[in-house]
Amino acid sequence: MSRLILFTGNANPKLAQEIADYLGTRLGQAQVSHFSDGEVFVQIEENVRGADVFVIQSTCPPVNQNLMELLVMLDALKRASAQRITAVLPYYGYGRQDRKVQPRVPISAKLVADLLTVAGAHRLLTMDLHAGQIQGFFDIPVDHLFAAPVLLRYFQDRQWKDAVVVAPDAGGVERARAFAKRLGTSLAFIDKRRIGVNEAKVMHIVGEVDGKDAIVVDDMIDTAGTLTQGVSALKEHGARRVFASCTHPVLSGPAVDRIDACEVDEVVVTDTIPLDDRRSSKKITVLSVASLLGEAIDRIHKEASVSSLFV
Repeated sequence: MSRLILFTGNANPKLAQEIADYLGTRLGQAQVSHFSDGEVFVQIEENVRGADVFVIQSTCPPVNQNLMELLVMLDALKRASAQRITAVLPYYGYGRQDRKVQPRVPISAKLVADLLTVAGAHRLLTMDLHAGQIQGFFDIPVDHLFAAPVLLRYFQDRQWKDAVVVAPDAGGVERARAFAKRLGTSLAFIDKRRIGVNEAKVMHIVGEVDGKDAIVVDDMIDTAGTLTQGVSALKEHGARRVFASCTHPVLSGPAVDRIDACEVDEVVVTDTIPLDDRRSSKKITVLSVASLLGEAIDRIHKEASVSSLFV
């Protein structure tokens, strides 16, 4: 597979271009458009026969449109005789529906995995899955990256008087512990109870945050309800300053307004999901993961180790 070709849909073309720039190549020529009734139309406008193809497409809002674009692109590339097709999903939509939490509900994360495989993906490259076990939903190789090196680099360059890394819930303790170990700080977590879809209630703080700079570490921020409640709880327990960090800034509904209104000092996110003017704030800092994804793509193409990126 001597030829490496990158393609992108309409989800995050800016990130795709930055990845191409990092690799010193160009984006492949493809028409990805929609008919008047909303159907997706794709035409690959260059020869991909025998090529090693990477399709960069986050399944971010509008989720279903971007997912369908990706599936149709994969099918088009398969029928154009690409030798290997890697679906690059910086953000894996439907990742929160990874198990049955109530009777008669789907496991949509598994359904998406099946759709990607049937459409023609030979392997998956993704970042910070909401649940690591989603890798097991695939019968193809999965390379699971973490944005922690990018986020850690940013926080390590800051001056901390006395910091504590905070997990927003018990499920996020493992991620926060690894973050705290690299930063050399203590660890705390927020005990919360979820009372409905996109609705949680903070119970209390486990750990010492009084007089410290708190860094809340999560994989995504959606409506920011959990974040704002957590910030209030940390402030009530004496935290001096509160920062937040996440990989995927979904920021749906009232998220930006809630961030602006709460006492958080800064929210640090990555560009796995593009932020438009309606979802931007002076409190939000965006870091690029293009070099991390680009390096992973280069190593996959050259059949080199990807796991060594995290050593």
